[in-house]
Amino acid sequence: MRIKRLLHQSALALTIACLSSGSAMAQKGPKWLSDAVFYQIYPSSYMDTDGNGIGDLPGITSKLDYIKSIGVNALWLNPIFESGWFDGGYDVIDYYKVDPRFGTNSDLVTLVTEAHKRGIKVCLDLVAGHTSSECAWFKASAEKDPNGRYSDYFIWLDNISDAEKKEIEERMKEPDPAASTRGRYVEANAPRAKYYEKNFFECQPALNYGFANPDPSHPWEQSVDAPGPQAVRREMRNIMAFWFDKGIDGFRVDMAPSLVKNDPDKKAVSLLWNEMREWKDKNYPECVLISEWSDPAVAIPAGFNIDFMIHFGIKGYPSLFFAKNTPWGRWEKYDYCYFDRSGKGSISEFIDNYTKAYTATKDKGYIAIPSSNHDYQRPNVADRNTLDQLKVAMTFFLTMPGVPFIYYGDEIAMKYQMDLPSKEGSNDRAGTRTPMQWKNDQTAGFSTCTPDKLYFPVDTENGKLTVEAQEADPNSMLNFVRQLTALRHSSKALGNDGDWQLLSDVGQPYPMIYQRSFGSETYIIALNPSGNKVSASLSIGPAQPVMLSGKASLNKNKISLHAFTAAIYKTK
Repeated sequence: MRIKRLLHQSALALTIACLSSGSAMAQKGPKWLSDAVFYQIYPSSYMDTDGNGIGDLPGITSKLDYIKSIGVNALWLNPIFESGWFDGGYDVIDYYKVDPRFGTNSDLVTLVTEAHKRGIKVCLDLVAGHTSSECAWFKASAEKDPNGRYSDYFIWLDNISDAEKKEIEERMKEPDPAASTRGRYVEANAPRAKYYEKNFFECQPALNYGFANPDPSHPWEQSVDAPGPQAVRREMRNIMAFWFDKGIDGFRVDMAPSLVKNDPDKKAVSLLWNEMREWKDKNYPECVLISEWSDPAVAIPAGFNIDFMIHFGIKGYPSLFFAKNTPWGRWEKYDYCYFDRSGKGSISEFIDNYTKAYTATKDKGYIAIPSSNHDYQRPNVADRNTLDQLKVAMTFFLTMPGVPFIYYGDEIAMKYQMDLPSKEGSNDRAGTRTPMQWKNDQTAGFSTCTPDKLYFPVDTENGKLTVEAQEADPNSMLNFVRQLTALRHSSKALGNDGDWQLLSDVGQPYPMIYQRSFGSETYIIALNPSGNKVSASLSIGPAQPVMLSGKASLNKNKISLHAFTAAIYKTK
């Protein structure tokens, strides 16, 4: 087995080297990715068609024409599989079955069919690292027989250290031990063994992909080549194949780097995903893999087509968008984020890390900088709450290279609602999972239920933050986003594969000015998210404004931007 493994590793290395020296586009993925603009939907919060206050798949299907009108051509849906709903769907009971709250497998196939008719791809969320403790695999593995089909799908042990026992004791003293992420093990006293390893909450037992460096004194630490870890890999391929065969176009993989244990340099998990990519490219070449890794320089060579740059992993996103007086900013070391009205932020951390990641991956895959997502706050939060401010932020998201991801509702400037009660493990994330706001009524057009039955409350600001109001307003955020996506689709320079270069001085962060180019086509983007008028000197030659939000001027070698202004120029 070890020799076979080494030979396979050598073959994979040769394949990767050939891709690197051959067609870059073949390595980056299917052709449709070069023009993809994604729209992320948290299904419980998008559209409710049965009046129970929770969104469903027929609701998403009913809004596909609206989704297409935004200018997006791909969807990512948060988990829709049968779940225990302790962690927002990330505690999966059955990977082959749509959760009844959303509908049926047939409802999903209908959604995919209708989306494809409109030129929209559909990607699902794959929770690859753990299941729910209610999953049939876990229940079977907990039985006495160590040789059952699912026996080694999970990590069972009878002895843990005194320190690990102390962690369990401390967790059990907390007000809600089940909701605590403290410690590594759970005391189960199952027929199989006394303890199992978890990933996050007690109800999320870790799937066994093996250990990169098994400790010989820990017999439960199986190697990645062992039968159990290999069976888990086959199961994940089976799950993907099941849904690929029903028309699904790809998967976003939750916590992709966490699968193999004791793997500090991520070499073992990178090899795992290279194997998955090799299998996918052979059998489903038009489908994509998207990682929640947030380290593109590692994730993309590991086999992913897209990796995010978000709130963890490589540094940069928080220093742009998370202000100190917001939930995700209070732990950060900086005093001001860049997209802040104070004009006291910095871009150095973001530019440094993004440039390194972009340079390392631009010919191999795509970096995604999402407008927000289900795990952290929206752009409309605290003091960043006016239309002009938010248009500057959205200009950034939709003019950077890589694959854009618009989180549902950000296209109408929905706000992050502070201090909502936690539901289904949301905690502070509740404020970013509120129902999509369609029109000005008690439930924002999301559901026919009474307001008290809503999944989370709505806040339309008297109807202003709704699709209905913004459709009729040519200056709305919705129509601004449509103009940006249309411009992006019209230009290879502004598209996913266009080159990027910072033109402004990191030492003078306001304004931020960068160039997008492809062949002879060049655009200049200038952003001033501050409340002050700013200017910069740079030599870009003659240029004409293409899109403008706010007031700006370009004279000879000087560009000036008024407060809260975004400008896009095309060079002549």
